[in-house]
Amino acid sequence: MAIPPRVTDRAFQRLQEIGGDDPQCLRVAVEGGGCSGFQYDMHLEPAPASDDLVLEKDGARVLIDPVSLPFLADAEIDFADELIGARFVVRNPNATSSCGCGTSFSI
Repeated sequence: MAIPPRVTDRAFQRLQEIGGDDPQCLRVAVEGGGCSGFQYDMHLEPAPASDDLVLEKDGARVLIDPVSLPFLADAEIDFADELIGARFVVRNPNATSSCGCGTSFSI
């Protein structure tokens, strides 16, 4: 059994701020493509699917589908607010290389 990804408190807090009175879930998925073979797809959705892994804290939810889960084993989902912009990021120990964009990786 793979170790599920972790979500930082900062990511959960930002997700709560984004949702406000209309909470949204953050979907984190891995898809084929990008310049390194795989890429992360992150977007907001209103509710989880029946087979999603749901990581939740204080009403904020992060969703991961069963196909993406093995690629995200032991990863960390965080929120970074830097000079180049603010975004959700994945620190993935399974990635053997990544692209400068931060959304594309290989295993």
